[in-house]
Amino acid sequence: MRVVLGVGGGIAAYKAASLLRLFTEAGHDVTAVPTEAALSFVGKATWEALSGKPVRTSVFEAVETVNHVRLGHEAELIVVAPATADLLARAAGGHADDLLTNALLMARCPVLMAPAMHTEMWRHPATQANVATLRSRGVAVMDPAEGRLTGKDSGPGRLPEPEEIFAEALRLVAAGSKTMDDAGRAPEEGPLAGRRVLVSAGGTREAIDPVRFLGNRSSGKQGVAIARAALRAGASVTLVAAHLEVPPPAGVELVSVESALELHGEMVERASAADGVIMAAAVADFRPARPQRSKIKKRDDVPDEPIALVRNPDILVDLVRQRDGEGGHQIIVGFAAETGDEGADVLEYGRAKLERKGCELLVVNEVGTDRVFGQDENSVTILAKDGAEPQHVAGSKDEVADAVVLRLARALDAR
Repeated sequence: MRVVLGVGGGIAAYKAASLLRLFTEAGHDVTAVPTEAALSFVGKATWEALSGKPVRTSVFEAVETVNHVRLGHEAELIVVAPATADLLARAAGGHADDLLTNALLMARCPVLMAPAMHTEMWRHPATQANVATLRSRGVAVMDPAEGRLTGKDSGPGRLPEPEEIFAEALRLVAAGSKTMDDAGRAPEEGPLAGRRVLVSAGGTREAIDPVRFLGNRSSGKQGVAIARAALRAGASVTLVAAHLEVPPPAGVELVSVESALELHGEMVERASAADGVIMAAAVADFRPARPQRSKIKKRDDVPDEPIALVRNPDILVDLVRQRDGEGGHQIIVGFAAETGDEGADVLEYGRAKLERKGCELLVVNEVGTDRVFGQDENSVTILAKDGAEPQHVAGSKDEVADAVVLRLARALDAR
């Protein structure tokens, strides 16, 4: 695959060298196109040594090959990492003042941009507007990672790790849904094209005091994989995310929550506008009845007070009840993390839960300390309200996600 690796002028440019190596070691033909500012951080010799190709930044170099047109026209993938605030602005504005922005204007292949900048720059309305503009044109823009920045402060603005960018780039190429047509538009294709899908993911955290919380082992990997699969299927995706240990996929509308009550509020508010709802979040069944405003102290002179718990609302049941009360059209998919016991096995509990919840599909998996939560593999059984034969799916969480999304698409078509 012919890859153009654009490198913006930020301190994170050094990470792009590792990204280049990932592509070349996988057998891809990579041309590095740094901006002039990027060369202040990582020199031309590094890019040439790693790519095995001459490095150019200006449209006035290799003019005899019409390089500023040829690069973008021949590319099968363009990745920009880091994409600085300035580079995002120039790309959104259609500027063509260096070789990289010319290549971006010529591209009719998948384009992935991985931003990196200071938190205030990322959150600035101008940057957010530029990101929205690029995404509306079919460009995949990853959200930056959170963590330590150049100075002592922390926040969203770190470049995602090279392995994450590499994986997202390959998924983008495999999906093909972000390839632009000759007018620069993303095509309408895929089993969920034109549909709106609402997905929840991650584990909720229920505050005990400002320091401690009740939580669960969910990493959010399966919910994130489902959001990614829905995007590949052509849907417009909103991801309501509790605690995640993996980054959300580029291209979703991200809504961050912490507690079950917050998740409940966002899902109920947004469900009516969706065609499909997938409740993949691991929601706490209970929360502390009286979370403390200050940290609970350990004391030897008084006995420890028990923590009283109250039940959280059942989000899945409330979504079904709201839809039925409004005469809505949504297909609702639930998840059931189950363990068997002497009373019944996992599937028996799953069937009972499907009957009780009232959703159209229920994805049942057996969980444990070394199963499902935090793992890259999953094994599930998809149960259907209409009595269809249970479908067993085992493999990576992306493979499970594809199966769930396809079942959602088929249910929407049937309805």
